[in-house]
Amino acid sequence: MPEIQVALPKYLQIANHLREQILRGDLAPGAEVPSERQLAQEWRVARPTASRALDTLRREGTLESRQGAGTYVRDVQAHRRPLHRYHRYRQMGGQYGPGERLAIVRAEIVDAPDYVAQALRLDVGAQAMLRERIISRGDSELIEIATSWWPASLAGQCPRLLEPESLGGMGSVRYVESVTGRVAAYARDQVAARLATPQEVEVLKLESPSAVLAYRHTVYDRSDQPLEFAEAVYPPEVWTIEQEYPID
Repeated sequence: MPEIQVALPKYLQIANHLREQILRGDLAPGAEVPSERQLAQEWRVARPTASRALDTLRREGTLESRQGAGTYVRDVQAHRRPLHRYHRYRQMGGQYGPGERLAIVRAEIVDAPDYVAQALRLDVGAQAMLRERIISRGDSELIEIATSWWPASLAGQCPRLLEPESLGGMGSVRYVESVTGRVAAYARDQVAARLATPQEVEVLKLESPSAVLAYRHTVYDRSDQPLEFAEAVYPPEVWTIEQEYPID
Protein backbone atom coordinates (compact mmCIF):
# COMPACT_ATOMS: atom_id res chain seq x y z
CA MET A 1 0.00 0.00 0.00
CA PRO A 2 1.33 3.51 -0.77
CA GLU A 3 2.10 5.64 2.28
CA ILE A 4 2.62 9.33 3.01
CA GLN A 5 6.33 10.03 3.25
CA VAL A 6 7.73 10.93 6.65
CA ALA A 7 9.33 14.37 6.80
CA LEU A 8 13.05 14.61 7.45
CA PRO A 9 14.19 15.52 10.97
CA LYS A 10 14.36 19.26 11.56
CA TYR A 11 18.17 19.35 11.70
CA LEU A 12 18.42 17.71 8.26
CA GLN A 13 15.91 20.16 6.81
CA ILE A 14 18.09 23.02 8.05
CA ALA A 15 21.25 21.34 6.74
CA ASN A 16 19.62 20.78 3.33
CA HIS A 17 18.57 24.42 3.16
CA LEU A 18 22.11 25.63 3.87
CA ARG A 19 23.56 23.13 1.39
CA GLU A 20 21.15 24.35 -1.27
CA GLN A 21 22.33 27.94 -0.69
CA ILE A 22 25.93 26.79 -1.09
CA LEU A 23 25.23 24.84 -4.27
CA ARG A 24 23.26 27.73 -5.77
CA GLY A 25 26.20 30.03 -5.09
CA ASP A 26 24.35 32.23 -2.58
CA LEU A 27 27.01 31.30 0.00
CA ALA A 28 30.35 31.33 -1.78
CA PRO A 29 33.51 29.57 -0.53
CA GLY A 30 34.81 31.50 2.46
CA ALA A 31 31.42 32.99 3.34
CA GLU A 32 30.35 32.87 6.97
CA VAL A 33 27.15 30.95 7.68
CA PRO A 34 24.61 31.89 10.38
CA SER A 35 25.53 30.91 13.92
CA GLU A 36 23.67 28.32 15.99
CA ARG A 37 21.82 31.11 17.78
CA GLN A 38 20.80 32.77 14.50
CA LEU A 39 19.64 29.47 12.98
CA ALA A 40 17.67 28.58 16.12
CA GLN A 41 15.88 31.94 16.00
CA GLU A 42 15.24 31.86 12.25
CA TRP A 43 13.93 28.29 12.20
CA ARG A 44 12.30 28.44 15.64
CA VAL A 45 14.13 25.36 16.90
CA ALA A 46 16.25 24.59 19.94
CA ARG A 47 19.97 25.42 19.86
CA PRO A 48 20.99 21.72 19.88
CA THR A 49 18.95 21.19 16.69
CA ALA A 50 20.73 24.08 14.97
CA SER A 51 24.07 22.78 16.24
CA ARG A 52 23.38 19.33 14.82
CA ALA A 53 22.54 20.84 11.42
CA LEU A 54 25.91 22.61 11.29
CA ASP A 55 27.68 19.45 12.50
CA THR A 56 26.11 17.51 9.62
CA LEU A 57 27.66 19.89 7.08
CA ARG A 58 30.99 19.93 8.89
CA ARG A 59 31.20 16.12 8.81
CA GLU A 60 30.53 16.01 5.06
CA GLY A 61 33.21 18.64 4.51
CA THR A 62 30.95 21.46 3.33
CA LEU A 63 31.63 23.74 6.32
CA GLU A 64 34.59 24.37 8.57
CA SER A 65 34.80 26.03 11.97
CA ARG A 66 37.44 28.62 12.79
CA GLN A 67 38.07 28.89 16.49
CA GLY A 68 36.73 32.14 17.85
CA ALA A 69 35.66 33.31 14.37
CA GLY A 70 32.58 31.29 13.36
CA THR A 71 31.67 28.70 10.71
CA TYR A 72 32.55 29.14 7.04
CA VAL A 73 31.87 27.54 3.66
CA ARG A 74 34.66 25.38 2.33
CA ASP A 75 35.57 25.28 -1.35
CA VAL A 76 34.02 21.88 -2.06
CA GLN A 77 34.35 22.14 -5.87
CA ALA A 78 30.73 21.10 -6.40
CA HIS A 79 29.10 21.64 -9.75
CA ARG A 80 25.74 23.37 -10.08
CA ARG A 81 22.91 21.36 -11.58
CA PRO A 82 20.03 23.03 -13.48
CA LEU A 83 17.88 22.57 -10.35
CA HIS A 84 20.25 24.78 -8.36
CA ARG A 85 20.28 27.47 -11.04
CA TYR A 86 16.47 27.53 -11.28
CA HIS A 87 16.18 27.88 -7.52
CA ARG A 88 18.79 30.63 -7.44
CA TYR A 89 16.97 32.57 -10.15
CA ARG A 90 13.70 32.32 -8.23
CA GLN A 91 15.33 33.47 -4.99
CA MET A 92 17.99 35.88 -6.23
CA GLY A 93 16.97 36.96 -9.75
CA GLY A 94 20.07 35.46 -11.38
CA GLN A 95 21.27 31.95 -12.19
CA TYR A 96 24.99 32.36 -11.66
CA GLY A 97 26.75 32.69 -8.33
CA PRO A 98 29.44 35.12 -7.20
CA GLY A 99 32.68 34.53 -9.08
CA GLU A 100 31.04 32.58 -11.92
CA ARG A 101 31.50 33.87 -15.45
CA LEU A 102 29.67 33.00 -18.65
CA ALA A 103 30.99 33.01 -22.21
CA ILE A 104 28.67 32.16 -25.12
CA VAL A 105 30.80 30.48 -27.79
CA ARG A 106 28.12 29.28 -30.26
CA ALA A 107 24.59 30.40 -31.13
CA GLU A 108 23.31 29.03 -34.42
CA ILE A 109 20.92 26.70 -36.25
CA VAL A 110 22.34 23.26 -37.06
CA ASP A 111 21.17 19.79 -37.99
CA ALA A 112 19.98 18.22 -34.74
CA PRO A 113 21.84 15.09 -33.61
CA ASP A 114 19.52 12.09 -33.36
CA TYR A 115 19.42 12.15 -29.53
CA VAL A 116 18.52 15.87 -29.57
CA ALA A 117 15.77 15.31 -32.15
CA GLN A 118 14.41 12.49 -30.03
CA ALA A 119 14.42 14.61 -26.85
CA LEU A 120 12.67 17.52 -28.58
CA ARG A 121 10.32 15.17 -30.51
CA LEU A 122 11.56 16.40 -33.87
CA ASP A 123 11.75 14.46 -37.09
CA VAL A 124 15.09 12.78 -37.78
CA GLY A 125 17.25 15.21 -39.72
CA ALA A 126 15.36 18.29 -38.51
CA GLN A 127 17.20 21.44 -37.58
CA ALA A 128 17.50 22.93 -34.09
CA MET A 129 18.84 26.06 -32.46
CA LEU A 130 22.03 25.53 -30.46
CA ARG A 131 23.42 27.79 -27.76
CA GLU A 132 26.72 26.72 -26.19
CA ARG A 133 28.16 28.33 -23.08
CA ILE A 134 31.44 27.96 -21.19
CA ILE A 135 31.10 28.61 -17.45
CA SER A 136 34.16 29.41 -15.39
CA ARG A 137 34.91 30.29 -11.80
CA GLY A 138 37.34 33.03 -10.90
CA ASP A 139 39.85 34.08 -13.53
CA SER A 140 40.55 30.77 -15.23
CA GLU A 141 38.91 27.68 -13.67
CA LEU A 142 36.64 26.08 -16.28
CA ILE A 143 33.82 24.24 -14.54
CA GLU A 144 31.16 23.46 -17.15
CA ILE A 145 30.28 23.27 -20.84
CA ALA A 146 26.54 23.87 -21.20
CA THR A 147 24.64 23.46 -24.47
CA SER A 148 20.93 24.18 -24.90
CA TRP A 149 18.74 23.14 -27.85
CA TRP A 150 15.32 24.23 -29.17
CA PRO A 151 13.32 23.52 -32.34
CA ALA A 152 14.44 25.80 -35.17
CA SER A 153 10.78 26.78 -35.59
CA LEU A 154 11.15 28.98 -32.48
CA ALA A 155 13.82 31.15 -34.09
CA GLY A 156 11.34 33.78 -35.25
CA GLN A 157 9.73 34.11 -31.82
CA CYS A 158 12.95 33.85 -29.82
CA PRO A 159 15.65 35.64 -31.85
CA ARG A 160 17.84 36.38 -28.82
CA LEU A 161 18.67 32.68 -28.56
CA LEU A 162 20.74 33.11 -31.71
CA GLU A 163 22.65 36.11 -30.36
CA PRO A 164 25.98 35.33 -28.61
CA GLU A 165 25.09 37.60 -25.72
CA SER A 166 23.85 37.08 -22.17
CA LEU A 167 20.10 37.01 -21.58
CA GLY A 168 20.60 39.23 -18.56
CA GLY A 169 20.68 36.50 -15.93
CA MET A 170 17.14 35.27 -16.60
CA GLY A 171 18.26 32.12 -18.39
CA SER A 172 17.00 30.65 -21.63
CA VAL A 173 14.00 28.83 -20.16
CA ARG A 174 12.62 32.02 -18.59
CA TYR A 175 13.26 33.90 -21.83
CA VAL A 176 11.37 31.34 -23.93
CA GLU A 177 8.53 31.41 -21.39
CA SER A 178 8.31 35.21 -21.58
CA VAL A 179 8.18 35.24 -25.38
CA THR A 180 6.02 32.21 -26.18
CA GLY A 181 3.67 32.15 -23.18
CA ARG A 182 4.51 28.50 -22.55
CA VAL A 183 5.27 27.71 -18.92
CA ALA A 184 7.92 25.25 -17.72
CA ALA A 185 6.24 22.71 -15.47
CA TYR A 186 8.85 20.06 -14.70
CA ALA A 187 12.19 18.69 -15.85
CA ARG A 188 13.84 15.30 -16.19
CA ASP A 189 17.58 14.67 -15.81
CA GLN A 190 19.75 11.82 -17.02
CA VAL A 191 23.39 11.52 -15.99
CA ALA A 192 26.30 9.35 -17.06
CA ALA A 193 30.06 9.30 -16.89
CA ARG A 194 31.83 8.97 -20.24
CA LEU A 195 35.10 9.79 -21.96
CA ALA A 196 35.52 13.42 -22.99
CA THR A 197 35.31 14.25 -26.67
CA PRO A 198 38.36 15.86 -28.31
CA GLN A 199 36.58 19.25 -28.16
CA GLU A 200 35.83 18.83 -24.44
CA VAL A 201 39.43 17.83 -23.75
CA GLU A 202 40.59 21.02 -25.44
CA VAL A 203 38.04 23.39 -23.87
CA LEU A 204 38.30 22.00 -20.32
CA LYS A 205 42.10 21.63 -20.61
CA LEU A 206 42.06 17.94 -19.70
CA GLU A 207 44.52 15.17 -20.31
CA SER A 208 43.47 12.64 -22.94
CA PRO A 209 41.79 10.33 -22.25
CA SER A 210 39.76 11.81 -19.38
CA ALA A 211 36.35 11.00 -17.97
CA VAL A 212 33.66 13.66 -17.63
CA LEU A 213 30.22 13.75 -16.05
CA ALA A 214 27.46 14.49 -18.56
CA TYR A 215 23.93 15.63 -17.69
CA ARG A 216 21.04 15.61 -20.15
CA HIS A 217 18.25 17.87 -18.99
CA THR A 218 14.81 18.12 -20.63
CA VAL A 219 12.29 20.78 -19.61
CA TYR A 220 8.59 20.16 -20.29
CA ASP A 221 5.71 22.61 -20.37
CA ARG A 222 2.26 22.16 -18.81
CA SER A 223 1.13 20.19 -21.86
CA ASP A 224 3.99 17.70 -21.39
CA GLN A 225 5.70 19.02 -24.52
CA PRO A 226 9.50 19.54 -24.54
CA LEU A 227 10.38 23.19 -24.03
CA GLU A 228 14.17 22.85 -24.00
CA PHE A 229 16.80 20.14 -24.11
CA ALA A 230 20.16 20.88 -22.53
CA GLU A 231 23.47 19.17 -21.92
CA ALA A 232 26.04 19.98 -19.26
CA VAL A 233 29.53 18.50 -19.15
CA TYR A 234 31.63 18.70 -15.98
CA PRO A 235 35.34 17.92 -15.60
CA PRO A 236 36.54 15.11 -13.31
CA GLU A 237 37.00 15.70 -9.57
CA VAL A 238 34.13 18.19 -9.45
CA TRP A 239 31.54 16.66 -7.17
CA THR A 240 27.82 16.93 -6.89
CA ILE A 241 26.32 16.99 -3.39
CA GLU A 242 22.89 15.51 -2.94
CA GLN A 243 20.48 15.99 -0.07
CA GLU A 244 19.78 13.45 2.63
CA TYR A 245 16.65 11.34 2.27
CA PRO A 246 14.88 8.75 4.41
CA ILE A 247 15.85 5.10 3.87
CA ASP A 248 12.50 3.72 5.06
